[in-house]
Amino acid sequence: MPRKDPQAGKKTEESLATHGANLAGDATIGLSTELIALLEQHRASIAADFKASSEVINNKLDKIQAEVVNQEGRIGDLETNAEEVSQRLASLEATCVSIHEENKLLKNKLSDLEGRSRRQNVRMVGLPESLELGPRPTEFVSQLLVDVFGAQTLSTLPELDRAHRSLLPKPGLNEKPRTIIIRFHRFQTKDLVMREVRRRRGTLEFRGHKLQFYEDYTAEVQKQRVQYRDAMAELFNRGFRPSLLFPAKLRITLPDGRNRWLGSVSEATRFIQSTKEDAGPSP
Repeated sequence: MPRKDPQAGKKTEESLATHGANLAGDATIGLSTELIALLEQHRASIAADFKASSEVINNKLDKIQAEVVNQEGRIGDLETNAEEVSQRLASLEATCVSIHEENKLLKNKLSDLEGRSRRQNVRMVGLPESLELGPRPTEFVSQLLVDVFGAQTLSTLPELDRAHRSLLPKPGLNEKPRTIIIRFHRFQTKDLVMREVRRRRGTLEFRGHKLQFYEDYTAEVQKQRVQYRDAMAELFNRGFRPSLLFPAKLRITLPDGRNRWLGSVSEATRFIQSTKEDAGPSP
């Protein structure tokens, strides 16, 4: 039986090992190529998705940028309009202030003109209704004034421009009669009558009816004069001689004969307070 060659067996084993290694290398190369292709495909897919997403984002950013530019323009327009409105408002406020001052001045002038137009008027209260009826009420009232004040005060019939009842509905039988408004033709005659009214104080009568005479002031002037009522009463009680001149200016005759003028109620109040301090505490 022939003997085996050890060298030949060793070579065979090496050959088989080399062939196996070659087969494994070929398999590895094939697997790497497939993996690379798969990875490349996946990368391409991711790149495509990223590109699509980027385009969407870019489109949105373009729209946002366009909207921002639009909003900036609108905000700029609003700021311009706001500035214009602010300037117009400031101009209107200045105009309103000017108009307010002019209106106040015109109201004062109107009140002064209305008050001066009534300076020759006298309001007579207490004469029953219908006594003055006749063709010429002015003649009746003129004779009434002579009868009430006497020939010593009115030596002739005073000339009257008008004499009429106040423009109110005629009262009933037991209601208060309406006031008669008398307009004298001359202010001097009217002033003479009112000085006599102040001198007699409540003693004027006509056919048994008590009469009262008042100045025909406007509502605004009357409101101003009423505010002095308490101050004048206090001054009378302290021995002063106050008189309220038109429209509402207080004149005080001091004990030494000098006159002092007070233009407001607060001034009159301070004057009264100063007299109290000068007099000292009551015993």
